Formats: sequence, structure tokens, C-alpha cells
Amino acid sequence: MLSQQITTLIDKELKKYPADQRQSAVMAALRFVQDEKGWIAPEDMADVAQYLDMPQMAVYEVATFYHMYNLKPMGKHTLTVCTNLSCTLCGAGDTVSYLEQKLGIKMNEVTADGKFGLREGECMGACIDAPLLNVNNKKMCGKLTPEKIDSILADLEGGKA
Repeated sequence: MLSQQITTLIDKELKKYPADQRQSAVMAALRFVQDEKGWIAPEDMADVAQYLDMPQMAVYEVATFYHMYNLKPMGKHTLTVCTNLSCTLCGAGDTVSYLEQKLGIKMNEVTADGKFGLREGECMGACIDAPLLNVNNKKMCGKLTPEKIDSILADLEGGKA
């Protein structure tokens, strides 16, 4: 069941669209669920579908198409590394290797303490700053080096997210 906070946010989003186009708020609704819970479970998708009066499969299609939605718990801080061509040519492979070594996890895993999850992402549209990673789909960090990654992780550990 969607929380009151989520339904309030969805209702605000719905004001942007014609009354017969409720499904237009699906991406925002999924984001609100993820922001509150950290990930989107199948039952959350069903609740969003019911609230927006749309087929569950349509919500599932959106949630699985875009890389920004976590469909399983991914830790307090989800680190999404762009591995598309520009980032790969600029060292995304080294970035992934360094993060895996530093965090002690592989891609699509979560650290034992639940603080960090590591994911691969599609192009983030900021190739000039490659290689890139995104923290919790909220903060983009670019021109990554081991030192910069260490600083990002330290800030997240210290609550400076």
C-alpha cells in the first residue's frame, strides 16, 4: 500500500496532466516509491498501477526499461557507473574495478553492511565528464580517479551525501 506521503506527491504530479492521462505520472510515482523505500518491489508496482488506473504490466515495463529504478534492495547508497562507450573509452572499466575492490563487492551486489550497492548504468548524457557515476540517482560525479572515488565514498560514509 502506498504511503500518504507518496500519494500526496503523486497527486501533486497528477495536476500537471489532463485528468484522463493519469499514467503520465508513472515515472514520478516510481521515483517517489524508490525515494521512500530505497527500491521498488512488485507489490509497489501493483499499488502504483492501481492508483494511476493503469495495467500492472505497463508499470512493470516502465520500471524495467529505465536503469534508474532499483528492483531489489541496493543499499543506502546506490552507485551507478556509466559503462557506455564514451565512459568506457575514458576508463569506466578501471572505475568499476576500483569500486569493486574498494567495496568488496561485484556489480549488482550490496556491501554486507548495506551501505553501498553497485550497478551498471546507461549513458547519463555528460560524456565530457567521463567516466561517471551517479549516487542514488541524485548526484552525478564525473572525471573519476581513485582519489576522487575515495573522497566520494568518505563523504557518503560521513553523511555528506
